Amino acid sequence: MHVATPPAPCPPSTAHLALPFFEDAHRVLAEGLVPWAAAQEVDETDDRAACRDWVKRLGAGGWLRYCVPADHGGALPALDSRALVLLRETLAYHSPLADFAFAMQGLGSGAITLAGSPAQQAHYLRGVARGELIAAFALSEPDAGSDVGAMKTIATRANNTWTSGQNGSYSLTGTKTWISNGGIADFYCVFAKTEPAGGTRGISAFIVDANTPGLDDSRHIHVMAPHPLATLQFTDCTVPATALLGEENGGFKLAMRTLDIFPRLGSRRSAGHGAPRAGRGRAPRAPTPHVRPDAGGLPAHAGKDRRNGRAGGQRRAAHLPRSLAARHGPGTRDSRSGHGKNDRH
Repeated sequence: MHVATPPAPCPPSTAHLALPFFEDAHRVLAEGLVPWAAAQEVDETDDRAACRDWVKRLGAGGWLRYCVPADHGGALPALDSRALVLLRETLAYHSPLADFAFAMQGLGSGAITLAGSPAQQAHYLRGVARGELIAAFALSEPDAGSDVGAMKTIATRANNTWTSGQNGSYSLTGTKTWISNGGIADFYCVFAKTEPAGGTRGISAFIVDANTPGLDDSRHIHVMAPHPLATLQFTDCTVPATALLGEENGGFKLAMRTLDIFPRLGSRRSAGHGAPRAGRGRAPRAPTPHVRPDAGGLPAHAGKDRRNGRAGGQRRAAHLPRSLAARHGPGTRDSRSGHGKNDRH
């Protein structure tokens, strides 16, 4: 049965664009996106085929250029949280899958924007901006959601003569689950333990192409609000040392920085609909490369809770009524941090 993108009942309001919070560039962006989104007709019978279609359309329309900085084919000099929110709320108004496809291009490539080598950025980011490459972010595991330090996927050096950033390789073994774009992504930003006993300080990030031997991304997960979701199995999956993303053992910080820019994706995707909200109050901090100072968007306590892993979840649960603590405690989704055992990352 053909299931087309349902038409929106009426054009979304743009009255909020008059607020001084927005600049003329944001108003021009919204004026162009609203009619474009309304004109799209995508067959969403098959969520995986639909997401591939949406990525191509978003790339051809130039909208994915807002997911990467201008140096690598982007629309703006740096990632801009206000532009991202306008894009996501408008796309979500017309199609949850359109919002999902856009958001995952940003989340899946965000770590490369922040910490990728020039060669990595040149190869992957331009493909993301054009809609030629589909990105994915692989952090969560069956027993490691809010407690990221408990992840069991490991990356070992292939030999004793390995030289960082030059020769040699890593071998990845383990399982990732609830991975959005799993099974349709062209590459995954994967987080694994390079120091198994190091907790969050022993995690590194890698770029793993979907066709890499030893990676099986065929185990699809079916949910009530259909969108591409899968379990990834790594079995002696060998990647070159040049696939290391950022510094060795710096993966946890990189994951949190990426989630700071593209926050709260999991909770909205699990619902399958709903427009994004602008970032909550947060103290300014020094900007990182390719990120504007206003590109935060998380509540002030979220970063601290993430850094403290499971302890953060315990503290939040302690202040909740008993009926809610069970839902917001360790190992479950916390709607405020958007990061839990069943996170779709």
